[in-house]
Amino acid sequence: MTLSDDLEAAQPANRQDIARIRRERDHAENENLRLQTRLDELEKALELVETATTSTLTPPKWLAAPPSKRSKRATLLLLLSDTHFDEVVQPDEVAGLNAYNRRIAEIRLRTWTENSIKVARHYLAGVTYDGVVVMLGGDIFSGDIHDELAQTNEDTILGSLLHWSEQIVAALTCLADDFGKVHVAAVMGNHGRMSRKPRAKLRARTNFDWLLAKMIERHLAADKRFTFQVGENTDCLVEIYGKGHLLTHGDQVNGGGGIGGIWPPIKRMQARKAQRAMETGQPFQTLYMGHWHQLIQTPGLVINGSMKGTDEYAWINNFGHEPPQQALAVITPEHGVTMQAPVFCSDRKREKW
Repeated sequence: MTLSDDLEAAQPANRQDIARIRRERDHAENENLRLQTRLDELEKALELVETATTSTLTPPKWLAAPPSKRSKRATLLLLLSDTHFDEVVQPDEVAGLNAYNRRIAEIRLRTWTENSIKVARHYLAGVTYDGVVVMLGGDIFSGDIHDELAQTNEDTILGSLLHWSEQIVAALTCLADDFGKVHVAAVMGNHGRMSRKPRAKLRARTNFDWLLAKMIERHLAADKRFTFQVGENTDCLVEIYGKGHLLTHGDQVNGGGGIGGIWPPIKRMQARKAQRAMETGQPFQTLYMGHWHQLIQTPGLVINGSMKGTDEYAWINNFGHEPPQQALAVITPEHGVTMQAPVFCSDRKREKW
């Protein structure tokens, strides 16, 4: 065989190698473009973080006010978490049990606000409220930590921040108009993080839940009816009438899939937090958390529901179905947590699905 014959025989293989190299080059260029776009988004977000002011973590005076001689005084506590704004849930993928998108989420936030006032004013008539504590318990956004979320969310995370900061400010302003004083406490969830994997250091400042709370705080800074606790760790202790109420997201719990369900790991976490709180002189009466999308209200422990409701993940994992709902509690000077109730967020007729 001559040299020309060898070259001719090698040409098909060379063409395949060239085509493969071109495909790899195109893939690398596309991946580089995606990463650069993501980097640009994160740099913009970090610029917002740098401009956010540090809040004062001292509870307002009205939360520490001594019991009045007048009867029926209380503070309303509302837990708002696991809203997963801008996630999309298609009814056909969850057997018609639920639908969710930006339009429906706006209606549910409005319904939550209206029903919170209705429960406090009409179902519990005669109570004089010193104010309302709103606990932002994390997972306000679904984020883009999973590829399927990045592909199906209604907006980028920065677009979601701008839109929903305005919506939540409107809801808080409505509560302030009715109750006079609003104290907002916030922690971050796991879905709002900027990194693919959870982190320990800079956990708050690399989470869009934290940034959202700081944006809301800045927007309402001139309104003296509002006070804020937006810290930089996973827990936030709020003192109401001299008793501690600890807010955490709930993603620090590991396990929950055995025959005992979510209770063994959650109770272990609660016991550890209670032990640490006693050792550090920061005891709490009640622990509040989200994350689990199940509304459970017990003495000493409140687990919040989800405004999003049943989604595809819950469906394929055969989780139980419950309506979109959030936790409400009435705190009195005499007894601490005195009454608890769900706030239903979904109105299918208004949502039109």
